[in-house]
Amino acid sequence: MLKSKKGQIVSGLIGGIAGLVILVIVSLLIVDTLNGAGLLTSGGASANAVTGMIANYTVGINNVSTKLPTILLVAAVVLLFGAIVFLVQRARQTTQSTGGTL
Repeated sequence: MLKSKKGQIVSGLIGGIAGLVILVIVSLLIVDTLNGAGLLTSGGASANAVTGMIANYTVGINNVSTKLPTILLVAAVVLLFGAIVFLVQRARQTTQSTGGTL
């Protein structure tokens, strides 16, 4: 049961990061397509609000992208520690079954 929980944490982390990357790429494509086609800016007073929204969206993406290396570093450290714990437990199980000492 303990092994399945560790596997769920690692697969959940990888799935979450992959889902976040896919969501960001899709949202950028949607906003860029709508902005490039002129669908959002064609019309009177709501054009100043839409332009501001796109500018804020771009600033928000820039803020997240500056923190992305930190997020990936933390994820890599978590995966590294998980791999170390897994290898140590495997080594203990192997030595216990063969009667040796670690």
